[in-house]
Amino acid sequence: MNLIDQIKSSAKLANKTIVLPEGEEERTLKAADIIIKEGFAKIVLLGNRKKIENQAFEWMLTHIKDAIIIDPKNTPKKEFYAKMLYEIRKNKGMQMEEAMRLVEDPLYLATLLIKNKEVDGEVAGAQNSTGDVLRPAFQVVKTLPGVSVVSGAFIMVFKDPQWGDNGVMVWADCAAHPNPNERELAEIAVVTAQTAKSIAQLEPRVALLSFSTKGSAKHEMVDKVVNATKIAQEMAPHFKIDGELQADAAIVPGVGKSKAPNSEIAGKANVLVFPTLEVGNIAYKLVQRIAGADAIGPIMQGMAAPINDLSRGCSVDDIVSLVAITACQASK
Repeated sequence: MNLIDQIKSSAKLANKTIVLPEGEEERTLKAADIIIKEGFAKIVLLGNRKKIENQAFEWMLTHIKDAIIIDPKNTPKKEFYAKMLYEIRKNKGMQMEEAMRLVEDPLYLATLLIKNKEVDGEVAGAQNSTGDVLRPAFQVVKTLPGVSVVSGAFIMVFKDPQWGDNGVMVWADCAAHPNPNERELAEIAVVTAQTAKSIAQLEPRVALLSFSTKGSAKHEMVDKVVNATKIAQEMAPHFKIDGELQADAAIVPGVGKSKAPNSEIAGKANVLVFPTLEVGNIAYKLVQRIAGADAIGPIMQGMAAPINDLSRGCSVDDIVSLVAITACQASK
């Protein structure tokens, strides 16, 4: 059983409900049909009922009939959701008129369904930018207690089993926060360890990466990683976390033993935390393209409920996989 099949099996046991705000979009509808058929999540689609039903008929999607369909423009609970949004945002100057307008936006309504505990998580982004997906998430669902930053992790699956655990690693932040400070970097390390354990089913060994290993270079960028490592270790003493480590010292046993002989992570890391988004994004894309690794994600971390953002170039399979991951996140 491959990793995605394992995740689907876990999701099936969790029996969670996931909302897809882009319910009229072709790939989303086709993914929803597969998800309902495979039975690893319940699906709520947002959009015009007649349009969704017509498209399902046209594309022979026989399982869409088992989805819950909510039309943001015509839901009988529109005023209820608008009052919810108004109460959440009135201190920021929101007026009821604006709230009534915003609940017609499927991305806002999706977050209100999560807030009202009608659904357990959200997957969007096939049609919308990351900013458009995350803006209502920040405003309505907000971040986990004690976490101030949202980050994006990828499960990296390599053909060569020597990397990580049988070829599986988790890398972050590769998708969200451009230049975290030391506290934010520590938070990213801890939530990525949690993702590795709960989603990738790894026992996390976390390396915070730098161009220095254990003081081999002096620079303020190195200091950030050193301090972030200490904070992360204090935040989550139950996880194995170490830094600062160069990439080779983190993942190659011989190099790790030579450069950081006293580290229990060096040479054995299965979770890599990059010092900036620039580094993480470049690294995962190079490895994906040159080494042929599969990059599953991004898995958004740090929200009070799982809200995951797709690439607008995503495939049907990408949506299916991310819904399974979201359902697993919702069960933790």
